[in-house]
Amino acid sequence: MSLDPKIQKLRELKDQATQGGGEARIKAQKERGKLTAHERVEILLDEGSFREIDAFVTHRTTDFGLADKTFLGDGVVTGYGTIDGRLVYVFAQDFTVLGGSLGRAQANKIVKLQDLALKNGAPIIGLEDSGGARIQEGVVSLGGYSDIFLRNTLSSGVIPQISSIMGPCAGGAVYSPAITDFIIMTRDSSYMFLTGPDVVKSVTHEEVTFEELGGTSTHSEISGVAHFAADSEAHALFLIRKLISYLPRNNMEDAPIVPCDDDPLRTESRLDTLVPDNPNKPYDMHEVITAIVDAGEFLEVHEHYARNIIVGFARLNGQSVGIVANQPAVLAGVLDIDASKKAARFVRFCDCFNIPIITLEDVPGFLPGVTQEHGGIIIHGAKLLYAYAEATVPKITVITRKAYGGAYCVMSSKHLRGDINLAWPAAEIAVMGPEGAINVLYRRELASAEDPEAARAELVQEYRDKFANPYVAASWGYLDDVIEPSETRPRLINALEMLKNKRDENPPKKHGNIPL
Repeated sequence: MSLDPKIQKLRELKDQATQGGGEARIKAQKERGKLTAHERVEILLDEGSFREIDAFVTHRTTDFGLADKTFLGDGVVTGYGTIDGRLVYVFAQDFTVLGGSLGRAQANKIVKLQDLALKNGAPIIGLEDSGGARIQEGVVSLGGYSDIFLRNTLSSGVIPQISSIMGPCAGGAVYSPAITDFIIMTRDSSYMFLTGPDVVKSVTHEEVTFEELGGTSTHSEISGVAHFAADSEAHALFLIRKLISYLPRNNMEDAPIVPCDDDPLRTESRLDTLVPDNPNKPYDMHEVITAIVDAGEFLEVHEHYARNIIVGFARLNGQSVGIVANQPAVLAGVLDIDASKKAARFVRFCDCFNIPIITLEDVPGFLPGVTQEHGGIIIHGAKLLYAYAEATVPKITVITRKAYGGAYCVMSSKHLRGDINLAWPAAEIAVMGPEGAINVLYRRELASAEDPEAARAELVQEYRDKFANPYVAASWGYLDDVIEPSETRPRLINALEMLKNKRDENPPKKHGNIPL
């Protein structure tokens, strides 16, 4: 029996839609080592789950030779599917169609998908690969971008939004990813900048390559624009799947819980000797994290940026948690401008999506210096303070060693509505370190002492004996308990279980005015 001609035509059109800009352009895409838009979507989602929408949409522009350059889908693949069986929405720009440029028709497709994701309370993932605004459409293209930006903003804090930069992303196109929650870039093939190297050269006379100006290393290590740096497109898509596994579908759901084979009562004796006796000697906080979380699995966010603080996702007895930890191995774990911004944004994300926050604290204070002060460390440090104070999710803090000055206050202290605040026996909690404190408290005595160095050493030891322990803070109730390092995992899991029905709220308001 012959196939119905109408069904035959439908199949031909759907096949045509998957061909993007045609064989020649697909071949050029492959030669650059890049996947097609449809291939990216198929790899990202569960096998067979993708349902494409708007495959037959085309632009309606006739100016500048576009009348005979119409392609089904108009340069973006949109639809929905599942990741580990959970609903997600995805759009993938197709560089083989007019360079993936955004015109009115493409914008309408993305906007429709954003509206669907928001109404149905599911994450939206954008796979960006575009030359930017479609110049032939002029202000209509700019209007399309603005419509997308608006929905990014309305969706912020309601559904997770993830952007993966799979190619160029320039001009106004960068602002949509910038509003989303996480940006993933792929090494050697993705770029983000407002103005390209040619414009930079003509305006500032600076010679700069695409990679230096807006490549993956630049944005994952220097600017902090990118949260993840992938080694390949397949790696980027894997990271998206991994990230989604830690997140609820929307702000009305609790953080996901998965079956756990790791003993919730497991102790780690190596933690008892991890912190050096010398308070000035570093250790790697990653060792603490991997020792206490389920199966040692930790998805670090902003791994290469502001490395003096660590943020990322893990699980404790199967429950998704966000971890914020000072890193004594980098700048002694001090808080500076970049670290404050990095941690503040992560804390606010976790609070948006009901993910409990575990804080591992070893911080000597804020980084001093003219550069920091002129750069606004006061305002940027206040962002982190604001984020912790504002957060109403379960907040558990463990002070592993130092907690000095304002940094003690900022790092989820009891005074910022910390729910459970614990400390290891090596914890040092004071206004400042012993050397600095002695210089302030005993300046005159030291100046007149017969042997200033011996006097200083004695006074430093006296101060250290008084404050280089957690018991003064515990006596005031600022710590709920002092624990053996080896029992950190079971104590955290126990606290999370106790806090699972926590209810807290902020005063009614339109929104706060975080110090931006």
